Amino acid sequence: MFVPVIMAGGSGTRLWPLSRQLYPKQYLPLTGEMSMLQETVLRLEGLSCAPPVLVCNEEHRFLAAEQMRRINLENIPVLLEPQGRNTAPAIALAALYAMQGGQDPILFVLAADHHIQDMHSFHDSINKALVLAEMDRLVTFGIVPSSPETGYGYIQKGEALAQIGYNVKRFVEKPDLETAGSYLESGDYFWNSGMFMFRAGRYLEELERFQPGMLDLCRQAMDRAVFDMDFIRVDKKSFLACPEDSIDYAVMEKTSDAALVPMNAHWCDVGSWNALWEISPRDENGNACRGDVLTRDSRNSLILAEDRLVAILGIENLVVVETRDAVLVADRNKTQDIKSIVQEIKKRGRSEHVTHREVFRPWGSYDSIDVGGRYQVKRITVKPGAKLSTQM
Repeated sequence: MFVPVIMAGGSGTRLWPLSRQLYPKQYLPLTGEMSMLQETVLRLEGLSCAPPVLVCNEEHRFLAAEQMRRINLENIPVLLEPQGRNTAPAIALAALYAMQGGQDPILFVLAADHHIQDMHSFHDSINKALVLAEMDRLVTFGIVPSSPETGYGYIQKGEALAQIGYNVKRFVEKPDLETAGSYLESGDYFWNSGMFMFRAGRYLEELERFQPGMLDLCRQAMDRAVFDMDFIRVDKKSFLACPEDSIDYAVMEKTSDAALVPMNAHWCDVGSWNALWEISPRDENGNACRGDVLTRDSRNSLILAEDRLVAILGIENLVVVETRDAVLVADRNKTQDIKSIVQEIKKRGRSEHVTHREVFRPWGSYDSIDVGGRYQVKRITVKPGAKLSTQM
């Protein structure tokens, strides 16, 4: 048995305008009918694991809980971060929570915004990692690279470990294209997936060794936590004083017990519109379309229509994304720069980077149909049996 810890934080900038600050990509159905968070949870079916622990931003708590309810996973613990402090403190919170009651379970840490196609290979890598985690190794999963990718960090393998994995020789930052090509040719390097497996207590031991101040503040945050139904609100003051650092920098690059298990499961970090185009089904002209879309004489483009007909004519290598309140048209090879658009929206004091026209609440949702200087018109949808507070 192991406990999945699903990291579901995020700022919602890289896939704007579909993702927003209050509705980041892990809560969107980007690769199917389910959201990426729901797909992440369902991907664990068939494995010997406990119900997951979610770690998310406080402002996303209702989204996370509602999406879990829709896949019949209610009453699972949701650790709420008052503000993101990167992965090392977030995982520390989950480890401290998992060890309450004197237990020391193995944790499988995974992100809520990854796309994986080969479930058999995914499960096989997890079962191999379990063997090493039971030997008190801190395991990271290395994706077998298929191209000289410059957008991922890399891990170099060391000596083999019982035909299961390898010792970690070193972690490498995102390389340039020439260096990435040499990594691919050597066969010694893997993409850094951001997934990990280890005993909760073993991770905390290493964190105390390399980042004792961080662990002390995380302990304070959990000791002073408030339990609100399934939500666990950690102490804001303690957690915000915590250093912001990734698990790679804080622990994995420093420990002598890091191990690597290869994973060849057609993995993708859906970090840009171009990445989504690459993993989406495409027509004979290379176009990936969703929604009410009409194409003529156009090739190799991604077109998403959310609320109305989108017709394209004579275009190539573009991304066109239509939502109720914003439209993006971008060169498919420049979508890594979407953050600059979001920053300009913030600079102008607009709100399209924060939320969609439709906003979800525990009782249902509302759609802001029209907004003026002294009025707002909403279409309100209330779930059966739910109710709103009185408004005036």
